[in-house]
Amino acid sequence: MSDVITVVAIVKVKPGHEAEVAQAMTDCVAASRAEAANSQYIPHQDLENPHTFVFTEKWASPQALADHMETPHFKEMAARFEGKLAAPLEVYTLRPLPGV
Repeated sequence: MSDVITVVAIVKVKPGHEAEVAQAMTDCVAASRAEAANSQYIPHQDLENPHTFVFTEKWASPQALADHMETPHFKEMAARFEGKLAAPLEVYTLRPLPGV
């Protein structure tokens, strides 16, 4: 079985901070995609609830995700989120079911 994982991270933002959070997410994209262990890094904004953002990511392994979370660009984005989130981040680390 491959160690590749998919990450879905849900970011709920306080009203009025959507543009700032969206910019912080966008600013993190290029450096994250440049990481050798990353094959997908896409931030989204919910069409029905503009206060909700969702990252979909693919990493070569759980360790690759852990390494990503220690990078300067990830830490900068997290710092820019401070005081702007309506709830803690929800992070789901997923593997495909066997045989799929």
